[in-house]
Amino acid sequence: MNALTLPAASANAPEVDLLLFALLGGTVLVLALVFGLMLRYVAHYRYTNTKDRGRPEEKTWRFEIAWTAATLLLFFGLFLWGADLYVRQFQPPPNALRISVVGKQWMWKAEHPGGQREINALHVPVGRAVELLMTSEDVIHDFAIPAFRIKHDVLPGRYESLWFTATEPGAYHLFCTQFCGTDHSAMGGEVVVLTQPDYERWLADNAASVGVVAQGRALFTRYGCSGCHQAEGRGQAAAVDRTKNYSSVRAPPLDGVYGHPVPLNDGRVVVADDKYVRDSILMPAQDIVASYDNRMPSFSGVVSEADLFRLIAYIKSLSGSEGS
Repeated sequence: MNALTLPAASANAPEVDLLLFALLGGTVLVLALVFGLMLRYVAHYRYTNTKDRGRPEEKTWRFEIAWTAATLLLFFGLFLWGADLYVRQFQPPPNALRISVVGKQWMWKAEHPGGQREINALHVPVGRAVELLMTSEDVIHDFAIPAFRIKHDVLPGRYESLWFTATEPGAYHLFCTQFCGTDHSAMGGEVVVLTQPDYERWLADNAASVGVVAQGRALFTRYGCSGCHQAEGRGQAAAVDRTKNYSSVRAPPLDGVYGHPVPLNDGRVVVADDKYVRDSILMPAQDIVASYDNRMPSFSGVVSEADLFRLIAYIKSLSGSEGS
């Protein structure tokens, strides 16, 4: 399969292709203009031509300004189009199906909201927006699905988000396009796009004993988080009123915190998103909540990336949001 026969199997793929051909067309036009003028002057002022070269022709500023302005507007318009498309590719709709993806030498590990897990494969429904929340356990990888026209670096220690809406059922290649070690070429898989009934059947056939939120709840208890952060835990307020000062309790409440502003001791205010929750687990001294002391130990090297996804899904559920 070559670039001209590569299927366009996602909602944004046709626009990506159109932008690519527009860039190619604009580049060809400019090259034709520049090289066409060069060839014309080479032929017109060749050595055997008897044309008088002692009187330079008068400059035509209108022509110079016209073609410079035209090419500037052309490429600036393409830039605005590409920037808008880029921004839209990283703004998933609120109802998107969220799937966590962990890159590791040399495999892709995916987990669905219901707890279904896959290695080097990803099953998704056709016609529904899918958001991928991605990170790496070791080195930099790059998650790429050519048929969907998407690719994005997957970095250790950071969460990267990417989304798509598949439009055609079928199986499509998944690659790592960032050299990541000796078996980089083997780090691939496939994305299987199913109709909604087939996807529901696949979920049922591969059902886990518990979903991601339930797994996160169990981890929340296993690691001792419930002793300080849970409403019925030690030193925690039974009812959360965010207008009050809870300096007398051991840790800030987590009920309803996800997705809301959090004031910090240094005067900053941050939003409790996936990155904030992750950093608070691994680097608790980095962003200390206002009116609290840092008594929490770091769980860096203790909690795996997959378990971090589950803990975040549970904490998100405490705000009334789905764990997906």
